Amino acid sequence: MPEVRIAAEPRTEFGKGPSRRIRQAGKVPAVLYGHHSEPTHLTLPGHEVLMAMRTANVLIRLDGLPGGVQLALPKAVQRHPIKGWVEHVDLLVVRRGEKVTVDVPIALTGEIAPDGLLDQQLVQLSVEAEATNIPPSIEVSIEGMEVGAAVHAGDLQLPAGVTLAEEPEALVLHVIAAPTAEQFEAELGEEAPAAEAAAEGAPAAVAEEAGERAPAEAAAPAEGSA
Repeated sequence: MPEVRIAAEPRTEFGKGPSRRIRQAGKVPAVLYGHHSEPTHLTLPGHEVLMAMRTANVLIRLDGLPGGVQLALPKAVQRHPIKGWVEHVDLLVVRRGEKVTVDVPIALTGEIAPDGLLDQQLVQLSVEAEATNIPPSIEVSIEGMEVGAAVHAGDLQLPAGVTLAEEPEALVLHVIAAPTAEQFEAELGEEAPAAEAAAEGAPAAVAEEAGERAPAEAAAPAEGSA
């Protein structure tokens, strides 16, 4: 796995105010932790971080730290809910040769049989791999799979040096029968009367509720006049 080099700066100010100023300067606040060491608070360049996070489980080489170069994996990434830029990153210190447990994307290849409908239960797979040799994805061939066929986690062929951290019985995907046009129309026909009944019942319910409130509202002046 290639390493992405990012220049890091230690930071000593914490909280919403300093973090806001860091983001306004085009940078990203981050925390580096792991290997039983105290968490280190960092500031990273925003554009480089955004580009790096396009790769799942990217291995980051942090330069410029007082203790020397550190290798890290992103463990938690906070993004802006609308614009999508990175607002905060938690990084895990790793060592060359050590194994880590990570979630790797599942990449599908091929096409299922025409009369089937693919139901994918897992989009990523939990595996254990060397920190410097994490596969970018796990390929699963669905070519020609027919209705009733299924793939479980234990069925997958993993790259050398990678072991499964998921339950072997976990369902990755299966092929179900695609609904026919008649079934689809029948479902729509069943939903239509229910929707009409709900619409017709709504005004009656409103009128009934208004009728229940009327005596109480009329009684208020009588109490006051007494």
